[in-house]
Amino acid sequence: MDDTTLLSQIEKLSIEEQELEESHHGEPLTGEKLTRLKAVEVQLDQCYDLLRQRRARRSAGLNPDDAAVRKEDVVENYLQ
Repeated sequence: MDDTTLLSQIEKLSIEEQELEESHHGEPLTGEKLTRLKAVEVQLDQCYDLLRQRRARRSAGLNPDDAAVRKEDVVENYLQ
């Protein structure tokens, strides 16, 4: 996935995340929407991680296309 496609995916997921967060107006999210929100959050973390990998590889003179999507348990356990 090239940077342009990746940024487009991030934008799409960010919009969906915002819509889900704003959709319940003080009420708890339904199980289905809560599950989808969690999936979107994981996908966003994976996309941002992949984008950072690609940029780092490019800065180091390496091929950014060799970057790979990391598993959920990796990106969700990074220290903030």
